[in-house]
Amino acid sequence: MADNNAIAKIKLQYFRSKICTPVKHKLVIKGLGFTRLNQIVEREDTPSIRGMVAKVPHLVRVVD
Repeated sequence: MADNNAIAKIKLQYFRSKICTPVKHKLVIKGLGFTRLNQIVEREDTPSIRGMVAKVPHLVRVVD
């Protein structure tokens, strides 16, 4: 049976190191759930997650 209330997902890749970045950027990376470089995580596509990604576009990319 199909779930009609399926939540949209977004895949994110942590592709550039957070070394020498401001503390706020490091906290955003941690908040997104990244623990190591080149890691790919899947999160719900919500405005709050989109906002976090918008703060660190030089560290995180959206993967199809």
